[in-house]
Amino acid sequence: MPAPRPPAAPARTRIVLAEVRRGSRADRTRSELTQQTRIGDTLVRGLVRAQLALALRLSVLVLIGLGGLPWLFAIAPSLGRTTVLGVNLPWLLLAVVSFPFLIVVGWAYVRLAERNEQDFTDLVQRPER
Repeated sequence: MPAPRPPAAPARTRIVLAEVRRGSRADRTRSELTQQTRIGDTLVRGLVRAQLALALRLSVLVLIGLGGLPWLFAIAPSLGRTTVLGVNLPWLLLAVVSFPFLIVVGWAYVRLAERNEQDFTDLVQRPER
């Protein structure tokens, strides 16, 4: 009687590590932001700095535009005594012209702040090159 055969060895299977698929740059950046890592913190700080710089620049514009009027009338007193349509020029500038000026500055701030935020969003979602 022949000897029993050992069970057939299973066929060898070659196991190769699959290529590790890394997420896109946008995915990694969003992950950095949500996990509040150093990189995410740096990105957010950059946005906050850009918004602060914009606010300070426009504040200086308002300060010079409206705060400079008293200096202008102090330097040129005759200009301060000028009347337009029966109203003194200083009152006309401060009561009538200042409001459209402030509205334009506010509109510019909103537009530029939204542009900063869109640039930030584009940076976060930009695909890896």
